[in-house]
Amino acid sequence: MKTLRRAWLHEAGIGEERAILVEGGQIIAARVQWDEPWRTGAVAEARLITRIPGTRRAAVRLPDGSEALAEGLDPALTEGAAVRVRITRGAIAEKGRTKLPLVRAAGPGEAPRPAPSLLEELTAGDFPVRSIAAHDSSLEDFGWDDLMGEALGGEVAFQGGSLVISPTPAMTLIDIDGPPPLPALALAAVPAVIGALARLDIGGSVGIDFPSLPEKAQRQAVDAALAEAARSAGWQGERTGMNGFGFVQFVSRLERPSLVARFARHPAAAAARRLLRAAERVREPGTLLLTAHPAVRRAMRPEWEAELARRTGRLLRWQEETGLALLAAFAQAVSA
Repeated sequence: MKTLRRAWLHEAGIGEERAILVEGGQIIAARVQWDEPWRTGAVAEARLITRIPGTRRAAVRLPDGSEALAEGLDPALTEGAAVRVRITRGAIAEKGRTKLPLVRAAGPGEAPRPAPSLLEELTAGDFPVRSIAAHDSSLEDFGWDDLMGEALGGEVAFQGGSLVISPTPAMTLIDIDGPPPLPALALAAVPAVIGALARLDIGGSVGIDFPSLPEKAQRQAVDAALAEAARSAGWQGERTGMNGFGFVQFVSRLERPSLVARFARHPAAAAARRLLRAAERVREPGTLLLTAHPAVRRAMRPEWEAELARRTGRLLRWQEETGLALLAAFAQAVSA
C-alpha cells in the first residue's frame, strides 16, 4: 500500500536486511546491510599493532584477528597497547583489494558493543519505520526490483539519457550518456544524479562526468541546478563547480559500500541473497527447488539454507546450471 508520508519500509531477510525510504509512491533512498562483523557503530577492544610515523594514525588488531586503520589515537600509546575503538567506516571491498575498516578511539563511557542492526539505525532516525514480512509485496509495489536492477547493472535511465555508475578504488564515477543538445542533456541529468546518490546509497567521493559545455553560462546553469537539487534532497557534503571538461566532484561521509559497489564486488553473494528472498516468496506448496549457477550455490552459506528451510517449513533441492547467469537464479515449488 502506497503512502504520501515519508517513511522507511524494512524487511529482515536471510543474510541481509533491506529497507527503502518512500514518499508519494517513490523510493527516495535505500539501504542494504549484510552480516559483516565490523560495521559502523561497533565498539571493540583492540590492540595497537604499529604506528604511522609523524601522524596520529595506526594499525590495530580487532578481537577476531582482523585489522583496521585507526585515527586520532593518543600519541602516548605504544605498540602492543590495548585500546578501545569505535568503527567509523566498515571494510569496503574493491577490485583486487579491500579497504580496511576505519576506527577511532572510543569515548570514556563507551562499552564494547556490536554494530546496530539496520532496523536499529533506522528507528533512531528522523522517519517512521514499518517492518514488513517476506510475503508482503510493498517493496515490489514501490519498485524494489527496478532499483536492484539499477544497482546490479550500474545504469540508471532518465528522460533523454542514462547514468553509468562505476565504483573505483579512488571514487564512484558517474558518466552521463545521451544525445545532444548537450546543455539540455546535462540539465536533465541533474535530478537523476542527485536521486541516484540516495537511492543507491552512494557516499564518499563521487566524480560526475557531464558533457563538456563550452560556454561558461551553460556550466553555471548546471551548477545552480545541482545546488538546488542537492538542497531539496537534503544532501550533505561538499562539491566543486563544473570545470571546462564537464567534471564535478561531490564529497560526503562514507560509512559503508554503496549498493552498486557492494553488488559489483560480490555478485554471487548478491545473487544468493536475491534467490533467498525469491524462495521465501514462493506460495505454491511443495519442495523448494533452487536453480542457479554453481557460483551462486557456492556463495550460499549452510546457515542460510537452514534458515530458509525453517522459515518456509519446506525441503530444499538444488539444480545447478552453468549456462545460467548469476542473477537469473530462481526458485519454484515442485513435488517431492
